[in-house]
Amino acid sequence: MYKYLIKPLLFAMQPEKAHYFATGCLTFFSAIPGFLALIRSLYDFKHQKLERKLFGLTFKNPVGLAAGFDKDARWFNQLAHLGFGFIEIGTLTPKAQVGNDKPRLFRITEDEGLINRMGFNNLGAEDAIKRLKNRKTNIIIGGNIGKNTATSNEDALADYISNFKTLHDYVDYFVLNVSCPNVKGLTKLQDTPFLLELIKQVQIINKTKPKPKPVLLKIAPDLNDSQLDEIIGIVTQTKIDGVIATNTSIARDNLSTSKEKIDVIGKGGVSGIPVKNRSTEVIRYLSEKSNKAFPIIGVGGIHTAEDAIEKLEAGADLIQIFTGFIYEGPGLIKEINKAIIEKYG
Repeated sequence: MYKYLIKPLLFAMQPEKAHYFATGCLTFFSAIPGFLALIRSLYDFKHQKLERKLFGLTFKNPVGLAAGFDKDARWFNQLAHLGFGFIEIGTLTPKAQVGNDKPRLFRITEDEGLINRMGFNNLGAEDAIKRLKNRKTNIIIGGNIGKNTATSNEDALADYISNFKTLHDYVDYFVLNVSCPNVKGLTKLQDTPFLLELIKQVQIINKTKPKPKPVLLKIAPDLNDSQLDEIIGIVTQTKIDGVIATNTSIARDNLSTSKEKIDVIGKGGVSGIPVKNRSTEVIRYLSEKSNKAFPIIGVGGIHTAEDAIEKLEAGADLIQIFTGFIYEGPGLIKEINKAIIEKYG
């Protein structure tokens, strides 16, 4: 039904409008008695062998929703019924910000991808807490945090620390997002000295809490081998809980979409099929080079169950979908989980 009825309707709209239309419909219909039970029966595939235990948490299955879809923690209660094993909210910043000018989200359908330059548009961490306090599901929630665009890199540490403190009681794990290409200068924060200091300060605060939360680092697919070696060194040295590989890419290599269309779209991070192979390469490199020393959440170009298996075979412990969710619909979650059971028992 999604591919033949819902997707054509959504893809006839401007992408950002389609996003809010779809989530608005989900919210509306979820208020109708029996609707959530219906979508659970359609999409939620349960099997004990799908459970994954990582960094002190038990995930009911390894398929999560990546950050960026539910930036402000508006829809996680409804999305949980689609069969996800976990949902990552954000990226959240300390202060609300509108993000970059519209249009800022573009489909490149010839490549089954997206280009976005959203710019961390969100209502701020404090606002998200209002809804996180009203959790109606026990699904694992991750908090993806970043800095405000107006905050200089010299002052960025304070923004991450503020977010960490604000959200600590309301999410199950944290993701330090230092790799989004759509916030000016943010990727500079992947440099080793800043990361070491950021992780150190977060861990100091974490240890003062009655229940410390796992902390992961989200990295870009555009890092070279030398930079990936630095990431392995940072994770090993700091004993941070894991890595999410990868974010969107600034690369425009091997796209089927015309150069003219890409030039009209302009700047932004590419997601979907165009980053599939590179994200898998990064996962495999981190896993093999580190001798699987830390957990990896794999994300990037997962549009089929085979894509998901490929990420797991490369060394991912969990996976996340985003662009594939938009192109393939919620049935993808069930398809992946069933394929995992069929392959691994």
